[in-house]
Amino acid sequence: MVDSFSTDDTVAIAAQRGARVLQRAFDGFRSQKQFAIEQAAHDWVLCLDADERVSPPLREAIEAERARGFDGAAAYRFARLSEYFGKFLRHGNAYPDRVLRLFDRRRGGWRGTREVHEAASVDGAVRTLRGDLVHHPYRSLDQQLAKTQRYARMMAEHDFARGKRATLAKLVLAPAWRFWRGYVLRAGFLDGWHGLVYAYVRANYVRQKTIMLWMLRNGQRVD
Repeated sequence: MVDSFSTDDTVAIAAQRGARVLQRAFDGFRSQKQFAIEQAAHDWVLCLDADERVSPPLREAIEAERARGFDGAAAYRFARLSEYFGKFLRHGNAYPDRVLRLFDRRRGGWRGTREVHEAASVDGAVRTLRGDLVHHPYRSLDQQLAKTQRYARMMAEHDFARGKRATLAKLVLAPAWRFWRGYVLRAGFLDGWHGLVYAYVRANYVRQKTIMLWMLRNGQRVD
């Protein structure tokens, strides 16, 4: 486990449970994860965030693949099932949200330059496993709103540095499209009011990111 000098009991709890704990100053989500896999003792790694849990069916699927020696695959992806204020979202943009988290670190890793919404990639065959990675992303609506605003700023700064610019059309249409795609086209409405709130907040994330990109284009700070 890699700890970025936390001030709670994280290190002590992890050590008590037998984990090897390394400490490194945080300089980005992608960089921290890449550092972690470089310190691993084995070639195959399973990367989990603090708010994620492996479900029993997914564990069985992973163990079955390990027993077969991973059979020529370079990596595996699986669905991520997010809990949202007491209900698991099974429709819309929230599910299946497949993520690549089990891979041979000799053939890939957390590559690229994007430090937020980072994604692992490999050179070779990628297969999909049954079972869900259970995700508990938000403690409260206030925490979600603060988190999405922080991520929106980071993504806007990343996109701006790469030459991407917001347009008036994107300011108006991008948030509406995100809501329409998730809530209507991908049936987010089947998740009841939870799906409605989720779709609105995710659309607002797109709105925030696009506004910040527009502000940067016009020489304004967004922090």
